[in-house]
Amino acid sequence: MTAANAGIEGLGRSLAIELAPVRVNVLNPGIFDTPSWSEMPEAERRAFFESTAGSVPAGRVGEPADAAHAVAFLLDNPHVTGTTLTLDGGGLLV
Repeated sequence: MTAANAGIEGLGRSLAIELAPVRVNVLNPGIFDTPSWSEMPEAERRAFFESTAGSVPAGRVGEPADAAHAVAFLLDNPHVTGTTLTLDGGGLLV
């Protein structure tokens, strides 16, 4: 997964150069409470989210609204391009 993420980040930077002035940015999400976890049993999922929340500085897992705010920022700011915005509650810091 790490190699795939690095490839996507590199692709985003390359496309930002090749497609300029069209802006290209990449979102790198951490753990988010979304339906993609619905296959995991509810109790196991809650325990996983609580464990994850306890291990990141933000103290919680991401919510869909967090990603929406990040996308809105990237769309609204015309001076941001070729960037990867990490949404992981500070997980990369620990």
